[in-house]
Amino acid sequence: MFPLKLINQLYTKQELVYLLAQQHNMSFIKKVYTDGFFKVGHQHGFLPEKMPLTKLPSKYSELQDILNKMPVKIDGNSGYLDYPGKIHEEVKSLKNYHSEVKNENDIMLVQALYRGYCFLASAYTLEPSFQHFRKTGNYGKANNVLPKQIAQPFVEVSNKLDVYPWLDYHYAYSLGNFRKLDKKGDFKWSNLDMCVRFSGQPDEVGFIMLHVDINQHSPSLVGSVINALHSIKENDNSSTISYLKENYETMKLMNQRRREMWKASRWNHYNDFRVFIMGVKGNEELFGDGVIYKGVWSEPKQFRGQTGAQDDIIPMEDIFSGVIKHYPKNELTKYLIDLRSYRPKCIQKFFKDLEQTVSNLSKEGISDILYKQNNFEGLCYLLGVLEEIYHFRNGHWQFVQKYIMANTKYSKATGGTPIISWLPNQMKAVMNEMKNVIKLIGDNQFNNESLELFISIKNNIDNKVKLLDHQLELINKKSFSAKKIFNLNKKYDLSDTKD
Repeated sequence: MFPLKLINQLYTKQELVYLLAQQHNMSFIKKVYTDGFFKVGHQHGFLPEKMPLTKLPSKYSELQDILNKMPVKIDGNSGYLDYPGKIHEEVKSLKNYHSEVKNENDIMLVQALYRGYCFLASAYTLEPSFQHFRKTGNYGKANNVLPKQIAQPFVEVSNKLDVYPWLDYHYAYSLGNFRKLDKKGDFKWSNLDMCVRFSGQPDEVGFIMLHVDINQHSPSLVGSVINALHSIKENDNSSTISYLKENYETMKLMNQRRREMWKASRWNHYNDFRVFIMGVKGNEELFGDGVIYKGVWSEPKQFRGQTGAQDDIIPMEDIFSGVIKHYPKNELTKYLIDLRSYRPKCIQKFFKDLEQTVSNLSKEGISDILYKQNNFEGLCYLLGVLEEIYHFRNGHWQFVQKYIMANTKYSKATGGTPIISWLPNQMKAVMNEMKNVIKLIGDNQFNNESLELFISIKNNIDNKVKLLDHQLELINKKSFSAKKIFNLNKKYDLSDTKD
């Protein structure tokens, strides 16, 4: 046995915790998870390790040319998607790059190729739906056959990334689809642009780039989660409080950035691009049995569309904070869990290890272990984290009310779920854990700024419950006014915007 003094010289406290966890066959979260493109940890958070390629190299010029000319509007002029059937005509003469793609091993190029084929596949299949919507206000049938020159290289690059061959959130539409206007500037949405677009309108750019904007703060969020779990394991209350406070303050900042959506992308322009981000699975009205990938599979395939629910911020916070233990056992929860398979494998592994680490610390979640450690200040900041998770989800719910419910006749979200059900489903889970933490804190006295936070949240929890109950009461009627549901947010002083 090594002397304790020598062991302490060789290892930090956190390293010892990890080694002991391994010794007792406990899975404990690592500091970094990477696939070469994403590197999840305190340095990059959920953003790519490097800036994505903005365009494909010259040997893929035919593909890049179509992507450049594809948007509905390009500097106010008409692109391919503005003309019925034009994109299909252009694809007929597109070279099949399957053999070239097979030989690509550079992760940055593979990602850019995947992004390109994602956009092209969605444009090719959903263009008829878009044109029908323009005429009638309803989505028409999609083209459910991808020709070989799209299907074969698309599936090839998908296999290289180990993801599904359909428009995704991480590698294609959002986190792998940005460039800085001012290279020395920050990651605010106003300084970002999309590499590939559908509508070509500023509202599409703002809508997607705001997700990148929010995720610029994910390094602090991911780092505070990992460090908090280590400090909880060490029973280091002081450090735990510090990391929980960091997590809470970062979530507050993310919510501030999220509210920028109201001006980054105007609600009445959402339909300029919405149909192109629809998935196949859950949208049988558009795609029937699925999409045929010519030269790859003989049977039709169904994949989910990209959705904000594929972002990693709230799923991570749900696992970390204990919200996940309140998820109801229903189809909507199955959908959220299913979405994990649509994430990069390194993020899937991160979530799995996170869930296992929390479970190893306490089957009842970190609120339970904080209570047992008499860390009531830590519980207060955990309650603050839950408050911000609620605001994030309720803000998203208000986007749905304004951008979708009041703006379209189609009752499915882009991911294929019923619009009016899935967010309330998870909001209830958040409020249940908030009530649990409030109960654990109880009447314990402590002199700290966190006490003020606790009192404020405790005094307002009933309003949150009443708001959602009132909204669901209206929604469950045969007919309802989306405007009335949206205006209830102001009545209960929980409006996301002053507009």
